[in-house]
Amino acid sequence: MKNGIHPEYRKVIFLDTSSDFKFLSGSTLDSDETMEWEDGNTYPVIRVEISSDTHPFYTGKQREDKAGGRVDRFKRKYNLK
Repeated sequence: MKNGIHPEYRKVIFLDTSSDFKFLSGSTLDSDETMEWEDGNTYPVIRVEISSDTHPFYTGKQREDKAGGRVDRFKRKYNLK
């Protein structure tokens, strides 16, 4: 490998913003925000909207869509079943 052309690979904390679930993994992403991990070391924090803790495939639960789809809105608008 050539020196100086590859991003630095480091450990980072991924933080699921919807459930506050955290896990430590390796990544080339960088962040100005840092957090202390369970081992006492400080790592950069990458905020994600969905992780294995909240993804429907892993949890087995589908989220309820409060707004509904186009068909549901049309049916409500015209009182159709």
